[in-house]
Amino acid sequence: MADLTEIRTRIDAIDTQICELFAQRMQCTHEVAEYKRESGKPILDRGRERAKLADVATKVPEKLRDYSQVLFSLIMEISRCEQSAELNHESELAGDIRTAIGGTPALFPQDAFVACQGVEGAYSQLAADRLFKRAKISYFDSWEGVFRAVDEGFCSYGVLPVENSTAGTVNQVYDLMMRHNFHIVRSVRLKVDHNVLALPGAKLDGIKDIYSHQQAIAQSKGFLEKHPEITVHVCENTAAAAKMVAESGRADVAALSSRSCAALYNLVALARNVQDSDANYTRFACISKGLEIYPGADRTSLMVVTPNEPGSLYKVLARFYALDVNLLKLESRPIPNSDFDFMFYFDIDCSVAAPEFPKLIASLDDVCEEYRYLGSYTELV
Repeated sequence: MADLTEIRTRIDAIDTQICELFAQRMQCTHEVAEYKRESGKPILDRGRERAKLADVATKVPEKLRDYSQVLFSLIMEISRCEQSAELNHESELAGDIRTAIGGTPALFPQDAFVACQGVEGAYSQLAADRLFKRAKISYFDSWEGVFRAVDEGFCSYGVLPVENSTAGTVNQVYDLMMRHNFHIVRSVRLKVDHNVLALPGAKLDGIKDIYSHQQAIAQSKGFLEKHPEITVHVCENTAAAAKMVAESGRADVAALSSRSCAALYNLVALARNVQDSDANYTRFACISKGLEIYPGADRTSLMVVTPNEPGSLYKVLARFYALDVNLLKLESRPIPNSDFDFMFYFDIDCSVAAPEFPKLIASLDDVCEEYRYLGSYTELV
């Protein structure tokens, strides 16, 4: 039996050769990029890659064929990524991002006209107050209204919930993202507490109906299951539920809402912190119409549509892996009026100042049917 140290020495020698050959191969990649620049040929040559992978499989033992194809698929992804960075460094998107970085003020605005869904006391309003010191808030009945207010210039910014640590993604907001042009300029994580609020003098055992938003109801499932005698009603907003209870004059109705709404609408808490998890946070995105990238931006959001074929999502993920870019979130949503086509949402952890960032932005076009850059920003915690 061979000595382990001797085996590892041989492995190290082989790895050195692999590194040297990899460097030589990447030099050829640069030469290919120059040729394609001069000839106008596209970066992706599916026929060539397909033939290459088939050839590789014939040059290794059968039990290694699948592994060899994975290895060479990644090498070719790295090669295409480098070619894209060289050929597309002056793309329109790269120019827009560079202009935004140079033209955005050094400080996030303190005063702003902001659109929120709901009424005074809504969690969106609390998030807006975390983002801006002196926000002038306009309230809208729907999240669609918030998008329109920003798109039409009625408000400079909009604040929208995008996901909750307990109930997950706010699907309606993600679906609206497909239909509107916007950019994310900042995000904030807000601790959410749900309380059973009612008029002074009301008792919990006398409550017949509870009103709240669907997300709050989902986040308080455990409490509601312990009270099957209470009928749960969905309404547009937790603050709107509190306001309705305050105006009802009834002692048998309550709202699932925040403690701030208790003070705002002169209600009392019959039960506090009824959410299923004490670590209950909701992420809110602050959107604008124009592209603004403030100093320190280290999180980027993307929307991607991939071809409906095997391995298409892997090719996108391989770009992140090849550039050592951390993926914070991956969400899929079906595209309306299409069969089995999905839009993928990515949140990535990468500073706009990192050398990997422009390479990634330049490299995604050739592996996506559609690709939207939603913005780069920091998240307040």
